[in-house]
Amino acid sequence: MVTAGGSGMGAGAARNLAEKGFRVAILSSSGKGEALAKELGGIGVTGSNQSNEDLKRLVDTVHEEWGRVDVLVNSAGHGPRAPILEITDEDWYRGMEVYFLSAVRPTRLVAPIMAENGGGAIINISTFAAFEPSEVFPTSAVFRAGLASFTKLFADQWAAKNVRMNNVLPGFIDSLPEKEAFREKIPLGRYGHVEEVAETIAFLASDGAAYITGQNIRIDGGITRSV
Repeated sequence: MVTAGGSGMGAGAARNLAEKGFRVAILSSSGKGEALAKELGGIGVTGSNQSNEDLKRLVDTVHEEWGRVDVLVNSAGHGPRAPILEITDEDWYRGMEVYFLSAVRPTRLVAPIMAENGGGAIINISTFAAFEPSEVFPTSAVFRAGLASFTKLFADQWAAKNVRMNNVLPGFIDSLPEKEAFREKIPLGRYGHVEEVAETIAFLASDGAAYITGQNIRIDGGITRSV
């Protein structure tokens, strides 16, 4: 299952997983995910990852059709941006919906199914700014730092059931128009490719990553450093 998978990194992950033999189900509010799922021979639902009802409809359809959920990829759209003290209460709540609860809600639905079937992998598409906040992405940085804490707490409690959760932390990726000012900050000297993020997600979904949980994997060309 890929949420917010109609375009960008979510769509890239869906395509890559399908190429590797997964049956793919996609949720997207635009309808693009439903079209992509049809192209990939999977299940598509038009709806929002901010709606418990839409997410349940996707999960129920997948469970009825395929009897299991092995992988969940939580993607997201874009939340509010503004100078830090100009962000309204409403925009902070919107940011929480877009960047945090959009991962919590589907996890709540699929983790018990995964545990019942012997395990599974949940991968959240987060941001490099979760640990080194950027003023360019304030609501993303704040709530995805919270997502990192949620991921660790989840991993601690669900590892015994062989349900893993990890975050990928992309930097500047070519799913968005390139800006010279951003590219100059990247030690590798270029934007990352959607396909590179997709390959990392596919690895975390694979048996090769069966001993990895609760981690934050940076895909940012060296723009941030682990301490």
